[in-house]
Amino acid sequence: MKEKIDISASIVVYKEDIDELSKTIQCFLNTPIKKRLFLIDNTLNKEFEDVFDLKDVEYIAVGKNVGFGAGHNIILNKIKNLSNYHLVLNPDVSFNSTVIPNLIAKLKRHEIVSMIAPKVLFPNGEHQYSCRRYPRVSELLARRFKFLKPIFKSIIYKGEYKEKNLDSSFFAEYIAGCFHLYKTKDFIELNGFDDRYFLYMEDVDICKKISLSDKQKLYYPKEEITHVLKQGSSKDLNLFFRHTSSAIKYFLKWGI
Repeated sequence: MKEKIDISASIVVYKEDIDELSKTIQCFLNTPIKKRLFLIDNTLNKEFEDVFDLKDVEYIAVGKNVGFGAGHNIILNKIKNLSNYHLVLNPDVSFNSTVIPNLIAKLKRHEIVSMIAPKVLFPNGEHQYSCRRYPRVSELLARRFKFLKPIFKSIIYKGEYKEKNLDSSFFAEYIAGCFHLYKTKDFIELNGFDDRYFLYMEDVDICKKISLSDKQKLYYPKEEITHVLKQGSSKDLNLFFRHTSSAIKYFLKWGI
């Protein structure tokens, strides 16, 4: 049997900033372990086909926009016997070359942990609240409509674990999906993401599935990454409706 590589990763691309995407890809390729990156192109015209002709990068053209979760799921059969660990990666993050090996070392020590994620910072160095409690309807509404924030301030505060020391590791209910590092076997057993979510909430959903499997998600702030965070659904009406649709699907599936 062929020896497995240390890590595989997948990035789903659609309308991306090339400079940001290039930086993300290079950060992954700088990782000093055996690796393979799958670049999954959701554009209709294979816009990224000839952009990144690099060693350890495999380009996959989908030919249509199948969404975030379904895009990442395309490589499930490819990674099943390929890697020991798999990274779900956004196209707008950056990190140094030691982050992935250090996270793998930590993940390897915990049988109960299926997924690990680092502290996430904005480009200006401010903390992004990437680990959260499972959302409530009131919290999502308050995040979307500013006039509701004062009413549900305490719910938002608790939802972002602001009462905890976020410089210490802990098992979070869910962790935002810009950088999820999985044990590949666990990601396969979870069957990846629920691709009924076109965009948004699929990261919350997979964390629910991990919980049901009696495993954990570890927030590990000793390692840090930077994430641009577009917050598209607060600026684009189409994305707002995508987010709303996904939230409805989530609560119908898991309850309020």
